[in-house]
Parts: sequence; structure tokens; C-alpha cells
Amino acid sequence: MNRSTPRLRALAALPFVLALTVYVLLLVLRHDRLPDTLATHFGLDGRPDGFTGRTAFAVVGVALLLTLGAGWTALVRHASLWGAWATAGFAGALLVLVVRDNLDVTDPAQVSSPLLNLALAAATAAVLGIVGWGLTQLVPEGAPPAARDGAPDGPRLPLGASEVAGWSHATASGPLTVLGVLVLAAVPVGLLLAPWPGALLALLGLVIGVPGLALARVRVTVDRRGVTVRPSLVPRPRVRVPLGEVAGASVRELDTAAVLGEFGGWGYRVRAHRTGVIVRTGETLVVRRDSGREFAVTVPDAGTAAALLNTLVERHGKV
Repeated sequence: MNRSTPRLRALAALPFVLALTVYVLLLVLRHDRLPDTLATHFGLDGRPDGFTGRTAFAVVGVALLLTLGAGWTALVRHASLWGAWATAGFAGALLVLVVRDNLDVTDPAQVSSPLLNLALAAATAAVLGIVGWGLTQLVPEGAPPAARDGAPDGPRLPLGASEVAGWSHATASGPLTVLGVLVLAAVPVGLLLAPWPGALLALLGLVIGVPGLALARVRVTVDRRGVTVRPSLVPRPRVRVPLGEVAGASVRELDTAAVLGEFGGWGYRVRAHRTGVIVRTGETLVVRRDSGREFAVTVPDAGTAAALLNTLVERHGKV
């Protein structure tokens, strides 16, 4: 693993730690000035149309910042560090502004939150995004590992000069399917709750559940265009490694320890020098790019896919 990764993750977590600290301190120091029920959701006219208890608002705000922070910390890349800071700035600013608007009110229905608050949150996000972009200078990208000789030593599929071939196979994950269904089930439940926590629960259900179900069953295709991975039921989103960027392909077996240690879990994974669509353990197609980075996808009959891909790369004139 690149030595800069721990530092990069620390810098991604930092803005959420700062936002959480400010939010919690504000709630503690202004506790006696906040009503038992806060106005937490507003219409376009700035008038409140949703209310949340003081304790529930505190819990939801903390959970939101922790969830966003954990996600950015786990998935951040060098080029996207600014996004972590911008996200923390926007979410933190909105929470702080909601607290400010509710200070010293006796009737939450009279609270007003003008559209200027959104502009202030966006400005905070922009400023912190610039800070995050500047901090990338503290984290060297690091040189990718040297490309290995994959295609010459990899498997081959006998194919005549005039023959055209393609390979396609679906792969599925039972646990991801169950997880996606359970999380999506939270959407209607959230809509039945009070507007603020309910809307947040429904949003989290959609953000987590839809990608989870999309990755639960994917189709892997190898043809003259390269390697394509997409959900089985819909054409988008998809991941493609163009044939012109492929140095070679091989097959390996991934067990649970390798999935957790090398990719950090299941799903669409982005690591220092590799990416992958990991939906199960077992046979895995490993594609090596010219840059030295690897792309892996767990799929049955990966040996045939690797052999065909190496043949197509050779025919493409790269070896």
C-alpha cells in the first residue's frame, strides 16, 4: 500500500472531525437557549414545514457527519480530497445554521430560514474545498508499481486471424442482494417518520440501497473493446477498461482475507494501486493496465476471460 494512504485518509477525516466538534460544542454551549422542538425543514419561502426534537436533532446531526466522514475516509483518492472538505463544510454549515435560527425562539413555527443560508453553506463548502485542494500538496501521489509482464506469460485462447470472439458471464452476490433490499426497505419507513429524520433515513436508504442492488448482480464482458462490467438489469452505470489500456490479464483466487486486506471489503472498491468490482470470493479476473494499476472483478470462468483478453491484446499489437 502506498505510504501516503494513511495521511490521505487522515486529511479526509479531519474536516468532519472539525465540523462535528463545532456542532457538538454549539449544542452543548447553547443548550439552554434551544427549544425542546426545533424547526429543521423549510420550504422555498423559508417557512418551517418540519420539526424535530432537540435530542433527535443532535443524534441525527452527529450520525450524518459520522457517516459522511467514514465514507470519504474509506474511499478518498488523491484527486478527490477537496470533495471531502467541501462535503464537510456544506453539511456542517447547514447544521450550525439550523441551530442558530432556533436560538431563543418560543414558537418553532415562527422560525425563518432564508435561501441565504444555502448560499452561506455553499460558500463554506467552496472555501473548504479550496483548502482541501491545497492540502493535497502534503500527500504525494506516489509512483504506481511497475507494470508486470502479464500478457506474454498469461493464458491464451486459440483464435484464428479472421475469427471474432467475445465472452460474457454474470456473477451475483447473495449478501449484497439481501443488504440492498433491507436498506431500501428503510425508504418507506423513513417517509412515514417526522420530516427531518425521516427524509434523512429515506435518502440514506436510496444512496446505499440502489448502488448495493446494482452491484448485487453484474455482467462481465470481454470483447474487442476491452473489459466491461455493468449491472445485469440495466446498462448503466458501467466500468470499462479499454483494450488499448490493457497490458495483460491473469486469474487468481480471492478469499475473504484477501478481499478485506487488499480491497477493504465488497462492492466497487478503490485502493491505492487497484480498483475492483468485488461481489464474492473465488475466481477473479485481474486486468493489468499500462499504467501499472490493476482492475479486478470476481467472476466464474475467469480463466477463459483472461485467455481471450490476452489474445485480443496480442492481436492489438501490444506484445
